Amino acid sequence: MKIAGEHVQSIWYDLDCDSVKIIDQTLLPHEFVIVELNTLSEVCDAICGMKVRGAPLIGVTAAYGVYLSLRKNPDSLQQACSKLLETRPTAINLKWALERMKEDLSQEQSIDIADKALEQCQLIEKEDILICESIGNAGAPILRELWESRKNSQRYLNILTHCNAGALAAVDWGTAMSVIYKASDHGIPVHVWVDETRPRNQGASLTCWELSKKGIPHTLIVDNAGGHLMQTGQVDVCLVGSDRTAANGDVCNKIGTYLKALAARANGVPFYAAVPVSSIDFNLLTGVGSIPIEERSGEEISFVHGISAAKEPISVRICEDGTSTQNFAFDVTPAELVTGIITERGVFEATEASLQALLD
Repeated sequence: MKIAGEHVQSIWYDLDCDSVKIIDQTLLPHEFVIVELNTLSEVCDAICGMKVRGAPLIGVTAAYGVYLSLRKNPDSLQQACSKLLETRPTAINLKWALERMKEDLSQEQSIDIADKALEQCQLIEKEDILICESIGNAGAPILRELWESRKNSQRYLNILTHCNAGALAAVDWGTAMSVIYKASDHGIPVHVWVDETRPRNQGASLTCWELSKKGIPHTLIVDNAGGHLMQTGQVDVCLVGSDRTAANGDVCNKIGTYLKALAARANGVPFYAAVPVSSIDFNLLTGVGSIPIEERSGEEISFVHGISAAKEPISVRICEDGTSTQNFAFDVTPAELVTGIITERGVFEATEASLQALLD
């Protein structure tokens, strides 16, 4: 993505200081801060504290965490992977990246293992960029077709998205947002309805920030406005990412996605999930009731974080002290509500038979 005219990734290895650098996403959109990661502990804290988030980015960050651990202790491969695996339970890319690192490094000698780990991390990083760009290329024709059927009656193709599935959720480009970026680059006039995405407001703080940097028209809405917009014909397509997709096409994404899919089905609005193949858990036959749903601190619900009129960070309690909370981070949208799954290898039906072709 372009920041102040310069291309910036969400994560990269800095050779000059031999450290991993990330954008601290907890400070956006009010501050743009680059953070150095030098230890396994710092990587775990960055993932748990959501300085990095989004399934593809979590996977790449975890791989770099393995490297930083091996740099300090060449015999720490298993220990590092175990510790990283505990950071976030839902996104499958975390497990995928760690298994790939173990497979590629298990036979390496201690003297070479850190250098080999760094090579593998940089390869995963580069692959993620290509994969996400390919997702955009695969999905853009869907938006082109929708626009061609509507361009005589409206100014924009109206897309509703939930949470942030953009460049900040990956190394670059993103998943669902990659489709939007590619469509815009191809001349399709898009407008994005951005769900705020309570309780952490990734839509408000991250997706709006990305879209503004890209110059794409967008409007921030409360999470519960999506159904109204669909009912009144103001949404042409719903486009979301996924932290884990089951083999049958069930899609796990940020809490509230299921409600958008229900509203889309009720109002005849197509609903697509854009995911890298690495986010599909082919060992999981069904997602509903099977995917572990992360529960986070109740303070994410009871407090709202922002910036004051004096431009100072501020945290405000919005409920009575002591109020009971339960903070589910994700939900699962059944495959029958998903129009299609956009991957780097093309668009597939949300069925086991269709997705099986990715393995074959």
